[in-house]
Amino acid sequence: MRKNLKITAAAAASAALALGLTACGTASDPGAKSESGKADESKALVVAASPTPHGDILNYVRDNLAEKNGLKLTVKEFTDYVLPNTATQSGEVDANFFQHKPYLDDFNKKKGTTIVPVVNVHLEPLALYSKKSKDLKEIKPGQTVAVPNDTTNEGRALKLLAENGLITLKDGAGTDAKLSDIKDKKGLEFKELEAATLPRALDDVDAAIINGNYAIEADLDPAKDSLAIEKAEGNPYANFLAVKKGNETDARVQKLAKLLNSDEVKKFIEDKYDGKVVPAFGAVKS
Repeated sequence: MRKNLKITAAAAASAALALGLTACGTASDPGAKSESGKADESKALVVAASPTPHGDILNYVRDNLAEKNGLKLTVKEFTDYVLPNTATQSGEVDANFFQHKPYLDDFNKKKGTTIVPVVNVHLEPLALYSKKSKDLKEIKPGQTVAVPNDTTNEGRALKLLAENGLITLKDGAGTDAKLSDIKDKKGLEFKELEAATLPRALDDVDAAIINGNYAIEADLDPAKDSLAIEKAEGNPYANFLAVKKGNETDARVQKLAKLLNSDEVKKFIEDKYDGKVVPAFGAVKS
């Protein structure tokens, strides 16, 4: 159904991107520069994205808004949380759209990358799901809860559990909280898994905390199917458009940022996702 290239492994990413980048200065060359050294606005802006909802939103922009606003847009879909940043850092793509600020800060620190946010677009509420329990009260000691294994999303998951009384965190535990920061597990067992695998793990655990994009792909509705869900107000986990530092002023990037914060995109998100994804436009707080 999608016209985009879906990349599921590092080797596949390298091979696919190599095919698109062989001709220096062509429309598929993400880093193409004009003789002045500035990005050539006639070249396509290549953006790495998670398929849902990021890829869907970008596809909407490409198909409905980009051309009439003088922007050529190419979307490359990735199904993990590492390759979009490494591809942006290396120049294999011009930008990415898949992550929130706590995750990016942690990634830059650990990988030595220099990715920076451009503009917030939406929030995907993190939520707790179960195929074995219909209410939080049914989560009992001895049961196993699966959580994302990357630093920031695990901290986010533990915060959600603590806010709903399922665990108690140590004083001072923040967005980077880990299992060792749990003061009282209240009898629960925990299983750390890659975020993308959590929907499939629901059959094997008693409950799982799942990122909004992966929940949607698995036909889970955060607003209707979850036992507990993040609050949107004051949430620091808005997803944004990001680029390698120094490319923020690329005219193509600025055009895309403006389109991603447009009334048309707001309506698209609200109509398509019905509360599963929430518009969260504006500048990214430092």
